[in-house]
Amino acid sequence: MFLVGLTGGIASGKSSVIQVFQQLGCAVIDVDVMARHVVQPGYPAHRRIVEAFGTEVLLENGDINRKVLGDLIFNQPDRRQLLNAITHPEIRKEMMKETFKYFLRGYRYVILDIPLLFETKKLLKYMKHTVVVYCDRDTQLARLMRRNSLNRKDAEARINAQLPLTDKARMARHVLDNSGEWSVTKRQVILLHAELERSLEYLPLRLGVLTGLAAIASLLYLLTHYLLPYA
Repeated sequence: MFLVGLTGGIASGKSSVIQVFQQLGCAVIDVDVMARHVVQPGYPAHRRIVEAFGTEVLLENGDINRKVLGDLIFNQPDRRQLLNAITHPEIRKEMMKETFKYFLRGYRYVILDIPLLFETKKLLKYMKHTVVVYCDRDTQLARLMRRNSLNRKDAEARINAQLPLTDKARMARHVLDNSGEWSVTKRQVILLHAELERSLEYLPLRLGVLTGLAAIASLLYLLTHYLLPYA
C-alpha cells in the first residue's frame, strides 16, 4: 500500500473532501487526532512534556493544557523544536501502527489528513502522493467570514497566518479545486479515488511483505520437519 498526504487551508473545504473519501470506503488517519492521542496521561510523550515544561502545563485531571503549552512555545523556536522532538517520533510510531492495520485489511492506500504537511515537511518523505484542497482567496475569505461570523479584517488575519493555498497547490501532486460548486469538487474526489485505486504503486511493498512471510514460513517448515528432533 502507499500513503497519500492530504492538506488544505482554513475554510478550503478539506473536512468535506475527507468525508467524501470516507464515504467511498477509503482509510483515513487524522494526524491531529493522533497528536492529541499520544500526549494523553500514561503515554511516554506526556511524561516527557511534563519533565520538559513543568506541571503548569497540566489540567486538574492530568491532561495536557494545550492552550498553556501553546502559549509557552509561542514565538520561541527552541521550545517549539523541543516539543516537536518529543511528539513527532510518537506520532510517527502511531501512524505506522495504524497504517499497518489497514495494510493487513487489504487497503491499497491510506489518506493521512495533515494540516501542516508542507509547513513542517516532517512527514512528506513518507507520502507517495500529496493532495491539496484548494480554493481561491476570495472564496476562502467569504466562506470563513460566513462560517465563523468574522469581520473581514479578522478573517484575513487568520488566512494570512497560514501558508497560502497557492503555494501549497504548487507543491502538491494533486489539486482538488473547491472554488466552485460542491458537485464539481465531489466529482474531482471520485475521479482521484479511482485513479489511486487503479495505481499499482502498492504492489512492491505488498509483494515484498508476502515474499518475506513466505520465506519465514519455509524456514519454520524446515526447522519443524528436518532440523528439530522427532518426539
